[in-house]
Parts: sequence; structure tokens; C-alpha cells
Amino acid sequence: MKNTKLSERQFWLQRLGKTSLRAIHILGITGAGGGILLGVAQEEWLVYWCMAMTTGSLLMLWEIVRDWRWLIQLKGVLTLVKLGLLTLFIPFASYKPELLITVLLLSVVVSHGPASLRHFSIIHGRRIDARKEVKG
Repeated sequence: MKNTKLSERQFWLQRLGKTSLRAIHILGITGAGGGILLGVAQEEWLVYWCMAMTTGSLLMLWEIVRDWRWLIQLKGVLTLVKLGLLTLFIPFASYKPELLITVLLLSVVVSHGPASLRHFSIIHGRRIDARKEVKG
């Protein structure tokens, strides 16, 4: 995305778009997570899983397109670690609840940690600020 000032209309469209994606993502995580933690048959929560993976991918793409430095900031790196943990669902299916809990705890750090932690660059060894982002 260009580093130009957004019009108020563009700002609100992006804000509502990102907020909507995040809301659907949380719904997907809640449905899939409940199914996994409660031992419900996979076919009962698979739609939620697909919802969470699709919206999560779109949110990640949004961040990368906005500013590639997201990939070297701790918030991006931890998101990629979370994806790696989710791939372990296949070889370690009996550990899905433990893996899910770890992913959820990492999500809290990524979402609610201080900016100095989230914006820390693993390449530069210090905080780097990216372009102004549209919250959502």
C-alpha cells in the first residue's frame, strides 16, 4: 500500500474491512477451538477451522502488503511460528489441545503485548516502526 494519507472514506472502509475479517477470524477460532478442546468430531468444527485459516491468511497478507517489515517484526515472526505449530496438528494429532493452547497464548502476546515487543525486529535487534496501520 502506498504511504499516502487516506481519505476518511478509505480509512473507514479499511477499518471496517479489517475489523470484519478479525471478527470472522475470532468466530472461526472459537468454533474450531471449542471442537478441539472438547473432543468433538472434526466434521462438526471443520467449517470453523476453514473460516479461521482463510481469514487468518487474509489478515496476514494484509499486513505483508501494507509493510513487508511485518515479517521481521516479532508480531510477524510469532504469527509464522503459530502457523508452524498448527502444521504439527497433522503429525501430532493427539496433541491438538496442547498445540492449540500454545497458539492461543502466543496470539495474546502478538495482539496485546507492548509495542516495543511486537515491533521488535529480529534482524535489527531493536524496535522498528512500520508504516502507520489501520487498526481493526
